[in-house]
Amino acid sequence: MFDNRLGGVYNTIVQIPQIVIDTNVLVAGLRSRRGYAHRLLQLVGTGRFDINLSVPLVVEYEEVLYRLALDLGITDQVVDDVLNYHCRVARLHRVFFLWRPYLRDASDDMVLELAVKAGCDYIVTFNKRHFRGCERFGVQAVSPGEFLAFVGAAT
Repeated sequence: MFDNRLGGVYNTIVQIPQIVIDTNVLVAGLRSRRGYAHRLLQLVGTGRFDINLSVPLVVEYEEVLYRLALDLGITDQVVDDVLNYHCRVARLHRVFFLWRPYLRDASDDMVLELAVKAGCDYIVTFNKRHFRGCERFGVQAVSPGEFLAFVGAAT
């Protein structure tokens, strides 16, 4: 947060939290209408936070969601709608640097690289242990519940 005193009035610029949503959170949010993952997905695009995407992450979302669509009880059209909406409201990034391997899983490296490129505060994931060490880059791995508590939307 930045305070700037102009003419005796305080102008406060509040920075909106920047996040990357790990694929497991997207899957969980579509699997059940209960829980923090679904609540997080409901808040995408509302201005409470910004999501950040790259082409490789969207491709991973797409591959996983189409493969699991029947198990999730959703149609390919729902997958299309979710992905199109996320792409429309997200901050989109091209990632030109690679540190691989930094984490154990290459797809987790891709998420971390995007988070760093985008200047994200958080990676929202159910697999926090997969992102051990991301703090070195100024990024925290948090669960959906932890993130929603932070933005005051955990109800």
